Amino acid sequence: MAKMTGGRFLAETALGYGITHIFWMPYIGPRVIMELESLGGKGVQAHSEKAAVYMADAYARVRGGPSLCMAQSVGALNLAAGLQDPYLACSPVVAITGREMQIYRQRHAYQEVDHVNPFAAVTKYSAFVSEPEELPIYLRQAFRAATTGTPAPAHVDVEGIAGQMVIDQEAELEVRVEECFGRVPPFRPIADSASVSEALKILGRAERPVIVAGGGVTASGARVELIELAEKLSIPVATSLNAKAMFPSDHALAVGTPGSYSRACANQLVFEADLVFFIGSHAGGQVTNGYQIPSQGTAVIQLDINAEEIGRNYHVQVGMHGDVRETLRAMFEQATVSEGNKVWLARVLKFVQAYKEDSSEHYNSDVSPMRPERLCKELSNCLPEDAILVSDTGHAGVWCAQMIDLKSPNQSFIRAAGSLGWALPAAMGAKCAAPDRPVICFTGDGGVWYHMTELDTARKAGINTVTLINNNHSLNQEQGGIEGTYGQRSSASDAHWLFPEVDFVRMAEAMGCFGVTVNKPSELEGALDQALNAGKPAVVDVKTNVEGIADRAWMP
Repeated sequence: MAKMTGGRFLAETALGYGITHIFWMPYIGPRVIMELESLGGKGVQAHSEKAAVYMADAYARVRGGPSLCMAQSVGALNLAAGLQDPYLACSPVVAITGREMQIYRQRHAYQEVDHVNPFAAVTKYSAFVSEPEELPIYLRQAFRAATTGTPAPAHVDVEGIAGQMVIDQEAELEVRVEECFGRVPPFRPIADSASVSEALKILGRAERPVIVAGGGVTASGARVELIELAEKLSIPVATSLNAKAMFPSDHALAVGTPGSYSRACANQLVFEADLVFFIGSHAGGQVTNGYQIPSQGTAVIQLDINAEEIGRNYHVQVGMHGDVRETLRAMFEQATVSEGNKVWLARVLKFVQAYKEDSSEHYNSDVSPMRPERLCKELSNCLPEDAILVSDTGHAGVWCAQMIDLKSPNQSFIRAAGSLGWALPAAMGAKCAAPDRPVICFTGDGGVWYHMTELDTARKAGINTVTLINNNHSLNQEQGGIEGTYGQRSSASDAHWLFPEVDFVRMAEAMGCFGVTVNKPSELEGALDQALNAGKPAVVDVKTNVEGIADRAWMP
């Protein structure tokens, strides 16, 4: 035990759990940031609470462990709104907020609002700390809760608008770090042998099996194990967006991303399967296109580290409760080599090839402005071998699912789980977690408008990301719905999805960042190289065709 402030305790604890960066909005616990920086860490002060959360979200996902973000009392609900994304993405973000002092609560204190209900919706654990002596108890539990089972955000509300009654006060405190809760997963249980044997038996009998790999494969670091098992059993593999980097895009068994952000061939094959093996996947609405692919009644096997998820959306023939990596290793050891159903594998190849042929016109198009499909082709070809690609939601997510191929096992991919605009600040968090790797944000102009001010944060903090903008001066994904509502295209309807032409390069340069414009496919590689070597945050403004609208998901 040593006498220290709550701020010093929090800083030492963060570093003990491997957290070198804290993302925050003033005015909350500046003593924490001061103490962290005195110990070699760094505080990143954002321009909005949501952006701070998005940075922490990507930081946690890339480092494979918990992260920290902070906001004062009145900003707490903005922080809670931002926590929707890490909650949906199963990301272990720990949020710390100030709370109005108890003696003033329910008395119309200035800026006081309830914190309990907003945080209850987007966390798996929330606690209140009234004095520094309580901080070790509840902070350690927040790390435990955030990282175990299905990872998710946790929340600690501390006394005082800026947390000053805990953070600035001294007490006899002992820093105890439970190292296993500084990573995801903290434990690696293996599914019981009977379940493993039964799953292999059913897989062996299936004529048209398909694996659907989810974010649990990524969280478990099970890329090698997934590939080895699929090859040994000759089973095609569809990867959710959260597992996009977990299976080689050019592999003979790769069928692409299924669901609502999908390649047609992936949906077609999952729908035709007589057995679907969900690995580390919730089998949720997006990856199954509204629980329709596969159809209800299809035979299902499901492996998940959280037993509560097994069978939630599809009745399972076999459920396996365990860590993905270790359980796949156990399955690989017990499995016998199979050549698979050659008729089925030939059909898989046919569907994949047909999709590539159907999409080749736009994928190879030389029209100007550039088709977004062609942009995806060029980005796939020139993405650095160790890059982290950070994708926004909406069209950016659809283009990544359909058209972008990751060609190196050292490339990583993370994406927004819900909120447009997430990717720009998230890329900053990813860069803080992996400072030696190139980090590229892939978004559209609609996404950039949300948090472009964070380029100023990136410049001040020395976080040199590259923001690549698919700039069609529109939210053209919304065009059909808006014009359908208005009954026709008109200036009134255009106002709701078309943007005026703007120069994002000049805007970036005005904030002290680097900018370069791309008009032709042949210009992208050089522009990306300039941006990656600019020595400052960079924007690559790619002018694309407003008619480039992604295909809707295939349905039977």
